[in-house]
Amino acid sequence: MTGARWRTSTRSSSNGGNCVEVADNLPGVVLVRDSKDRDGGILVLAPDVWRAFVGFAAGR
Repeated sequence: MTGARWRTSTRSSSNGGNCVEVADNLPGVVLVRDSKDRDGGILVLAPDVWRAFVGFAAGR
């Protein structure tokens, strides 16, 4: 997606571990991709769905 600014979680290891990258700078969507396969598929989520997922993953 044009204009997406990708970032990796601060909890991701720097030794090539399993990571995802997130771009949340575009209006109305949050993009998620595999850091090891950047040319692969991209998940496109609504911001409220992303917040719910992060809350669930964090045990909140």
